[in-house]
Amino acid sequence: MKFASLRYRDRDVVAVQVGERDLVAVEDLLPGRAAGAGAALDMLDVIRGGEVLLREIAAAVATARGDPTVPRFAPDAVAAWHPPVRRPGKICAVAMNNSASNERKVSAPDHPAFFLKPSSCLVGHKQPIRIRKYYGSVHPEPELALVIGRATRDVAARDALDAVFGYTIFDDITGNGMRAEDRFHYYALYPKKGNPNETERVEQHLSYAGRYKGSDTFGALGPWLVTRDEIANPDDLAVRCKVGGELVADDSTRYYNYKAAEVVSFISQFHTLEPGDVISLGTAFKPGATRKSIHTANFQTVAGPVEISIEGLGVQENPVVVEDREIGAWRLR
Repeated sequence: MKFASLRYRDRDVVAVQVGERDLVAVEDLLPGRAAGAGAALDMLDVIRGGEVLLREIAAAVATARGDPTVPRFAPDAVAAWHPPVRRPGKICAVAMNNSASNERKVSAPDHPAFFLKPSSCLVGHKQPIRIRKYYGSVHPEPELALVIGRATRDVAARDALDAVFGYTIFDDITGNGMRAEDRFHYYALYPKKGNPNETERVEQHLSYAGRYKGSDTFGALGPWLVTRDEIANPDDLAVRCKVGGELVADDSTRYYNYKAAEVVSFISQFHTLEPGDVISLGTAFKPGATRKSIHTANFQTVAGPVEISIEGLGVQENPVVVEDREIGAWRLR
């Protein structure tokens, strides 16, 4: 099934697709399944409902297809598309997971390296990605993302996909300008090998991701959250990205260094994964037919919109707005 979080007729709803051009609010399919205390049902309620609720929804969808009295609406009638999961507990994003990046690595870990993005960075389909002049260079990163369906810790790779609720599209917006500004070249202190009571200095280069990965609107999610049963193999999906109508990436998830199950398993060795958590599996960036790439699609100089399509998951599109403003007076004088 295809789910979406959206605003329709002055209410926020979770909708499910019941036909090529028809959506139905889950609350209208299952009026007895409200979240309680007058609260609207949201995607986390659906995810936490597990297989039991999914079976109920699937049965109701089958009935609705033949029942014209069930209220339905077209995607064109949607007032606003929200991220499918509006405030996930955490967003884990895997760095440099595409094999195309391997030749650029001077050194790299032999496991998935990941960072965290705040849920406040999220925007939905058709919502603007807002870039400020003082951010410097900013570009899109088209990625396959998965959403966790149940609490998971220390899961083996062979069982890891059982913990997945579904899959969606993620644009991991990246501010290269801020990454460069936040780079440190310094000597880290470590316990000395052979004598842990003394320290030694080790030269390192690093940059922290708080700004260049986590600024507002630096994560476009959706429009659909597609249940895992509809995606036979997440490790073999075509990914395309256009900016301003020009193809800048034409790739596939088959080129990820680490498979979806391996990433879920590895992260679960360190973090408890909870229902609604998002894991973005890495950037698909093989250049498009024009040989231009995402790395040349700087939003400061290349106009949007950004369009990302992933096989089986639909198309995500977002306009880009560049705000001509300087950074605020953050220093005390």
